[in-house]
Amino acid sequence: MQSFLDPAILFFVFGLLAGLVKSNLEIPPPISRFLSLYLLMALGLKGGFALAESGFNSSVATSLACAVLLAILIPVIGYQVLRRFLSGFDAAAIAATYGSVSAVTFITTTQFLESHQIAYGGHMAAAMALMESPAIVIAVLLANRVRHSLSAQSSSLVPDQPPRITGSQVSLGKLLHESVTDGAQMLLMGALVIGMLTGESGKAVMHVFSVDLFKGMLAFFLLDMGLLAARNIGALKNSSIGLLIYAVVAPVLHAGVALLLSILCGLHPGDASLLMLLAASASYIAVPAALRIAIPEANPSLYIGLSLGVTFPLNILVGIPLYSHIAQRVLT
Repeated sequence: MQSFLDPAILFFVFGLLAGLVKSNLEIPPPISRFLSLYLLMALGLKGGFALAESGFNSSVATSLACAVLLAILIPVIGYQVLRRFLSGFDAAAIAATYGSVSAVTFITTTQFLESHQIAYGGHMAAAMALMESPAIVIAVLLANRVRHSLSAQSSSLVPDQPPRITGSQVSLGKLLHESVTDGAQMLLMGALVIGMLTGESGKAVMHVFSVDLFKGMLAFFLLDMGLLAARNIGALKNSSIGLLIYAVVAPVLHAGVALLLSILCGLHPGDASLLMLLAASASYIAVPAALRIAIPEANPSLYIGLSLGVTFPLNILVGIPLYSHIAQRVLT
């Protein structure tokens, strides 16, 4: 209950309720964009300052390796499950969405840990960045395989006609370049490096920007996210009950895998909490933007509606305190 009464979380609930009752309350897109960039910049700086203090060690390398492993396992397993009751394109898109991460969920979790005085490593911001792209690449490979399969089937029906590849074949090199050079991604990593280079002196200078303003900016941004989540709930009216169950159960299972990895690798409770939330989160900005181009055959209302309308609210309201509590109990 104490976690639920956090002002930032309550602003998210308020935005959710305002959206559900069809209020005309809205945050202008340029302001929303600024808030997201601010949060990423502040997060990167705080992570860089922490890394400058701790240095790059075996614990950091282990955490990053766990993050990359999860970013590969989750979309591959998710596709195998979803393919049983969805088309190949929709299965690949949803698997990629849940295989990637939500920066807002991660940022909210760091604020939760700080408010409860739970230490975590600044390198986890780099872990979040590393977990974003693998799911996109895997989804494109899976979608291209589906296109080849459909082309082979169509050519078998017309023997004299050469195979044709339906849909759009996407260059992985181009996709990787766009993922790495994405503005939000570059800002996060750039701020992380700047924080590492400036260390304690930079931390003292930027304290007001990266610490004092952070909570208020996060509350403002979560208000906007509540409004956005409410708008996307409506897109799920025609979705099957199986997909809704997946949006609730899959994140819990993903968090369980992350906890198991944390136990095996001896991660600290704070780092394990963040790894669990990263595994349980689903992208609703970067990956959907890439999927609209890479897999135009997939239905955006499914992968955006599930991630933003179901999984994101559950993680913000229930997942953050729950997974953090489990990590503390198991790893302390």
